[in-house]
Amino acid sequence: MTLAIERQIRRILPFRVTGSVSKIVGLSAAVSGFPAPLGSICRIELETGDAIMAEVIGFQGEETLVLPYGEMTGVHRSARVELVQSYPYVRAGERLLGRVLDGRGRYLDKLPAPSLPDRVGLHSDPTPPLSRPRIDEPLGTGIRAIDGLLTCGKGQRLGIFSGSGVGKSTLLGQMARSSTADVNVVVLVGERGREVREFLDRDLGEEGLRRSVVIVATSDEPALVRLRAAKLGTAIAEYFRDSGKDVLLMMDSVTRFALAQREIGLAAGEPPATRGYPPSVFAVLPRILERSGRTDRGSITGFYTVLVEADDANEPISDTVRGILDGHLMLTRKLAEKAHWPAIDVLGSISRLMNDVVSDEHLVAANRIKQVMAAYRQSEDLISIGAYQAGSNPEVDLAIRLQEPIRDFLRQSVSEETSLGTTRQSLLKLAARAIESSPATTE
Repeated sequence: MTLAIERQIRRILPFRVTGSVSKIVGLSAAVSGFPAPLGSICRIELETGDAIMAEVIGFQGEETLVLPYGEMTGVHRSARVELVQSYPYVRAGERLLGRVLDGRGRYLDKLPAPSLPDRVGLHSDPTPPLSRPRIDEPLGTGIRAIDGLLTCGKGQRLGIFSGSGVGKSTLLGQMARSSTADVNVVVLVGERGREVREFLDRDLGEEGLRRSVVIVATSDEPALVRLRAAKLGTAIAEYFRDSGKDVLLMMDSVTRFALAQREIGLAAGEPPATRGYPPSVFAVLPRILERSGRTDRGSITGFYTVLVEADDANEPISDTVRGILDGHLMLTRKLAEKAHWPAIDVLGSISRLMNDVVSDEHLVAANRIKQVMAAYRQSEDLISIGAYQAGSNPEVDLAIRLQEPIRDFLRQSVSEETSLGTTRQSLLKLAARAIESSPATTE
């Protein structure tokens, strides 16, 4: 046996390590005589013969702090604690497609568990920066507003920022059905239990589920399960990426992931810092987000939703995530109230890699449409009250004439799918009208 294999086995197979509960500290239990590593899984035995699974989250003096995956009802002083798994992992394989799992990797769809050949660690390191090829190929999402004006590349990471009820889940389901990715991995963190079935049946549908893996951790589950769901989904996405596939990873939402980490950090004794978030929250965000991207084998294109508080896109989590990702899509309540779906504010959004993944012709067309949209927005108040005088600004006159064609291009029903090529042709035709009628051309 080689030294590398022996080390790997030692990471996976636990030694016989036991301890006993000495006290309860908030939501966590302090265990004495239990030198288990951080992140390992253990079992707390109850007097009834049952057991509660828990995870090591920190240390306090000579004691080890563990946080259970469920309620601690029945845990007593001196309860026996035994190490179960020192290196968390998930079994993976092609037969995961079409399945729905919980945050602990158990199957929620009541179908038989498949036989999976491989094992993937939950805490893998992000790809080194010099091992990441340049992103130079577009990924079609099936959404005209994104593919035409905010084009995404294979391996790019984009945030979807919005308040509640503005269409994040619907947009994710539409992309899962229509994208050109080989595999979808959908992670629902902190979702309402009622909305899980609605997302699977209405938003994702049979067609989307057939090439997807869905991981669900509802809002009533412990913080550890919600946190683990995000890591589980990312590990599964990495498995398919390393198998040579283009993966679309969609996480809803990063905000609830951060709230789960805040709950764990405070339970471990961390001091609250920015708006009650402990430092570990801002340390764990880049570690989970940087795991997406492109490698020499495949790619993970990440769409991460961020629930902004009171529609404030500058609150701590939104601000931090926006600085890490490669662009952002802003969904606005103003557009949603006008039944404009998807409610993407194109002028308030950006794809930082669009210049690298589209042709010069496409880029010129997209920029021209944005210029026309910006001209209309600048004079929108005057136009709406009838105070704008036609002819006073040729660019605004053009924007008024093209306002409806642009809206028709950006609006898209949930059941409507548009290929990347069709979107490009429609954009070029629309931009040609804007260029032919532009003030510089008509003079």
